[in-house]
Amino acid sequence: MQIKFCFLAFASLAAVACLCAADDAKAPALLRSTIFPWDEMVVKPTGVGARRDINDGPTATLDRFECHISTLQPGLPSHPPHQHGQEELIIIKEGTLDVHINGREHRLGPGGVFWFASNDWHAVRNVGDGPSTYLVFNFATDATRGVPKTPAAESASPDKLRSGVWAWEERKIQKTEKGERREFFKSPTVTCESFSIHATSLNAGEISHAPHRHPDEEIVIVKEGTVEATVNGRSKKVGPGSILFFASNDEHGLRNAGDGVATYYVLRVVTDKTPAALAAK
Repeated sequence: MQIKFCFLAFASLAAVACLCAADDAKAPALLRSTIFPWDEMVVKPTGVGARRDINDGPTATLDRFECHISTLQPGLPSHPPHQHGQEELIIIKEGTLDVHINGREHRLGPGGVFWFASNDWHAVRNVGDGPSTYLVFNFATDATRGVPKTPAAESASPDKLRSGVWAWEERKIQKTEKGERREFFKSPTVTCESFSIHATSLNAGEISHAPHRHPDEEIVIVKEGTVEATVNGRSKKVGPGSILFFASNDEHGLRNAGDGVATYYVLRVVTDKTPAALAAK
């Protein structure tokens, strides 16, 4: 009897181990620090223009980080107004868009930034004479699963970032020793503890700062010029439209590697998983 019991116990443990191994095998890998050069992105035609897929999967602090770049032909919409729980940030690379938010239209041109809070109705339409290209970033966290189905405009607490648009030409320019800085926003959101975006302009040959690391994940989008990005001791030069993802606590730095000004957006994301990412390093 004891031998039979031991055999059954061993078999049960083995089955659990196999199930755990199977779950691990199915779990998608976390996105590590990655440089996505514009000229290496694959362009796929769509019914309304073109699309460049960048990433769709988890990171150390995000349940899902999805990023793609869309191009819309003149006069066409992205899709009918729709809503979803994950929050979304978009940066216009070129062209002019009408941005639909909960029944209102906002016109925005190159360099403009807009934010869609959880379940707010949204869409865009190209109202320019030529193609419009824009970068799309979707962020899902543990909090995303519990957001109300009603739009954030009606259900979010007053301290949470609302859907909105920020025009490039309306950003106040702050002069720095190395160039310029433009602030867009920094705020808690419906699903993130903190989300911030600013734009930095570096004069030729300048570095942003010495290589450093931090637990919050960072996304850099090159607007103009040539930037040399260094991640964990390895460097690569990239141009406008390129995207840099710096994973939690990876050492990174930026330098203007061109002859003129280099400008780039900086996104910083803090979630409920960010402190754990720090402790795990």
